[in-house]
Amino acid sequence: MSKAMIRPVARLLSLFSLLMAALAPPAVANPYAEYLTARILPGWREADGTHVAGLELTLADGWKTYWRQPGSAGIPPSFNWSGSDNLQRVEVIWPRPEVFELSGMRSIGYHDHVVLPLRIAPTRDGAPVELRGDIFLGICENVCVPMDISVAGTLPAGGDRTPAIAAALAGRPYSEQEARVSSVTCAVRPKDKGLLIEARIRMPSAGGTEVTVFEPHVPGAVVSDSVSRREGDTLVSKAILSPGASGLHLDRSRLKITVLGHNYAVEIEGCPAR
Repeated sequence: MSKAMIRPVARLLSLFSLLMAALAPPAVANPYAEYLTARILPGWREADGTHVAGLELTLADGWKTYWRQPGSAGIPPSFNWSGSDNLQRVEVIWPRPEVFELSGMRSIGYHDHVVLPLRIAPTRDGAPVELRGDIFLGICENVCVPMDISVAGTLPAGGDRTPAIAAALAGRPYSEQEARVSSVTCAVRPKDKGLLIEARIRMPSAGGTEVTVFEPHVPGAVVSDSVSRREGDTLVSKAILSPGASGLHLDRSRLKITVLGHNYAVEIEGCPAR
């Protein structure tokens, strides 16, 4: 094809591209975006080089968002920090959440406002961290809505302790020792193409109606809402673990159990056989 013919064809293609762009539907903003605001709290640098920052989520009155294990009626959050500079890793630290029961469905999360502390390992000591996060989460009132949000902030190499972050750190679940857990055992047996897990946890009451959450660290697996009861100083909790696409291989040493009570929560790592 001659150059004289190529030029008109190129112009036609360019005009066609502009026409298609003009006809394409405009990007639609999430109509629920106004119900959630998010920002990074810069925090401070620890003596060992770890940086402690915070992700602050503020919701409209009556709205809630979800904990890392959101329950059967919740939306699990996820975080992508890959666009950051001077960042080796980020650990999200979860304060004690609330349990919401509605029409036989359970969700676990936070209402109105929460600060999630972030424990950050910089790649280079003594240098600021440019933190950029793409976050998927859910918010809920009468309807539950998935949201994609982006946050960014500069974390200085110094900084002062931030009261809001410090308060959120103080609201973490207790360790087994702090909660005076004296023993934990689990019985596991096949159930409905999955596994029935029954945990027996000897510990003082965490107050009120205690809810137990099982986190098996099995890719794609789904855990039912637990059913719990007290037998004296022992909390007995059951849940069904259904397999994901990769099957079901439960490593008891990685099974995390969280007990949520009115007074406090406790995290338990591992559950040996009974």
